[in-house]
Amino acid sequence: MSASSAKVSRKDNSNHDGADETSEKEQQEAIEHIDEVQNEIDRLNEQASEEILKVEQKYNKLRQPFFQKRSELIAKIPNFWVTTFVNHPQVSALLGEEDEEALHYLSRVEVTEFEDIKSGYRIDFYFDENPYFENKALSKEFNVNESGDPVSKSTEIKWKAGKDLTKRTGQTPNKAGKKRQHEEPESFFTWFTDHSDAGADELGEVIKDDIWPNPLQYYLVRISLFILASSKFILTTEDDEWYPG
Repeated sequence: MSASSAKVSRKDNSNHDGADETSEKEQQEAIEHIDEVQNEIDRLNEQASEEILKVEQKYNKLRQPFFQKRSELIAKIPNFWVTTFVNHPQVSALLGEEDEEALHYLSRVEVTEFEDIKSGYRIDFYFDENPYFENKALSKEFNVNESGDPVSKSTEIKWKAGKDLTKRTGQTPNKAGKKRQHEEPESFFTWFTDHSDAGADELGEVIKDDIWPNPLQYYLVRISLFILASSKFILTTEDDEWYPG
């Protein structure tokens, strides 16, 4: 390699190093500006959250008379709530046979979001006189503690003698005297005693955000299926040129 070419090479490397230094400086400045812009975005997001909260609070108050009217109308329909829960895919998976029996006495469900919506909500279940427990109402409440952590609390269920559904083992003896697992799920009512993860209570969120806004859509599922099945029966018999008397 000639001396001149070596000089050119060293000069090129020097220029490249200088370009790298300039590029790094520009990148650092860009990062600092991005951080400044991001802070403005975060500030606007926080402001938007406050505005959304005010709107939610306003419309929660406006919805209350309609929720009350809906509850009065639902009370005229026998087994409305147990049918709604049984028809809901996630809730039905939590229901054993005896849970369903107990829920036949469920007369009313109410969901109340606290005025500061971010602080929590409460779900109230009202029951008619039943053979399972003494309570007329069962509630579960979700809020945040002084540290800002989600917590929950609920009504203690006063079970009647031998009727505590949360103590069922889900096992029955077979002919050999051994135990085999039932396909029965853990009792729905264990939800009232489970406070292990209040920030991710799936059943509470399903009831509050999915069922409560429009329970009628789930109550009507079975009726819709019945109508569909009836329609198929009529079509089939017409195709076969046979009509039931």
